[in-house]
Amino acid sequence: MQEILIICLIGAIAGWIAGAIIDFDSGSFLLDILIGIIGGYIGYRLFGTKLDITGNIWVNKVITATSGAIILGLAIKLIKTVTRSRRAN
Repeated sequence: MQEILIICLIGAIAGWIAGAIIDFDSGSFLLDILIGIIGGYIGYRLFGTKLDITGNIWVNKVITATSGAIILGLAIKLIKTVTRSRRAN
């Protein structure tokens, strides 16, 4: 149970930071958490422990999750833009 809370907390932080960086408004705090959690998985799969920038493991996890959430958020923004432009034409 404690691990799930930690994952959600890191996901929430990562989703919020990623949304602020790329100006992505998911519309819901729960979606920010979900984007952060999925982004954390994406970041871990892409970078693993290569983003060991600080000596603090928790900060490194937030950086990795935020990196993945930024990638996921940009992909979602791109898909939304393409679908809106196709509907307009």
